[in-house]
Amino acid sequence: MACLHNHSCEEHDCSSEWSLYKHIDIPHVSALNESVTGSVKSVFKSWEHRLDNSSEFLESNDGDPELIVFIPFTSDVKIKSISVVGGTGGTSPSRMRAFINRDSIDFSDAQEITPVQEWELAENVQGELEYQTKYSRFQGVANLTLHFPENFGAETTQIYYIGLRGEASQIKRDTVANIVYEAMPNPSEHKLPAETGGTSQVL
Repeated sequence: MACLHNHSCEEHDCSSEWSLYKHIDIPHVSALNESVTGSVKSVFKSWEHRLDNSSEFLESNDGDPELIVFIPFTSDVKIKSISVVGGTGGTSPSRMRAFINRDSIDFSDAQEITPVQEWELAENVQGELEYQTKYSRFQGVANLTLHFPENFGAETTQIYYIGLRGEASQIKRDTVANIVYEAMPNPSEHKLPAETGGTSQVL
């Protein structure tokens, strides 16, 4: 289920105190198929700045809209909801698949492994939508991998903001060694046959 922010966010726990932004290990965030290496780090910012599009943004390689984003945390977290602000002109991601506590997922893995949860996304250029998780499945999360397999028809996928809401434990994790994607190739040709037989869950 998507939450539309047509209410008082202060009364509905949408304020920055519920944001997990400060608990993301941003130096070790990484992405596969990003057109500019390291640009994925720019999409993680405070809730108040979610519509600030003046800085760098995440974009897939031309002609290949698929993206994978790896998000480690500095402490174990519980994730209540996820918000994604995409670009205009069909560049927003149209589907999102989540995996937790997996240290190395490439595009082949993403096609073969069943996600913890999957959502059909709407274009959310104003940052008004957030997607609720199956909360019981998103406990004790050390890292989160988001797979964006497709968009609304453009040649590239653009993401300006990814926001996570929830709670963090008080126990800090050791700094995560960035061994996941730095050594992995970023091929432009990685497509596999589309999944068959599955249906998306929209919660």
